[in-house]
Amino acid sequence: MTVGRIAFAGALIAAAMLLMPGLVPASRAAGAFAIGKCGAYGHAFDYANEAAARAAAQKQCSGSCTTILMNHACAAMAVDLTNPCGPFGYAVRPEIAGTLNAASRECYKNGGRECVIRAWACDVKG
Repeated sequence: MTVGRIAFAGALIAAAMLLMPGLVPASRAAGAFAIGKCGAYGHAFDYANEAAARAAAQKQCSGSCTTILMNHACAAMAVDLTNPCGPFGYAVRPEIAGTLNAASRECYKNGGRECVIRAWACDVKG
């Protein structure tokens, strides 16, 4: 085997290991998503603990923000495109597709007319 092939094989093995469940350290499994008015948000994922994730998400979000945890999950926020300071919705679910759909549904349920995803994040296994 040539050096190039060995390097390529090593890269493939490393990529495969990242995709295999159970190989991500459990100690890096805390995430948080902060949601504020007018589309303000902050997110923190794969932190060592919930307190650190919550603090990091709050620090990114301007104004008075509500923080939700997303341990081993995804979080998303949807706002009304025509009125970003108006109706919005958010959700936390195990997988990104369900999270995006649920956040959009919440935005429409809260009175949004043209809801779009403003932000999303997933932590370790989300």
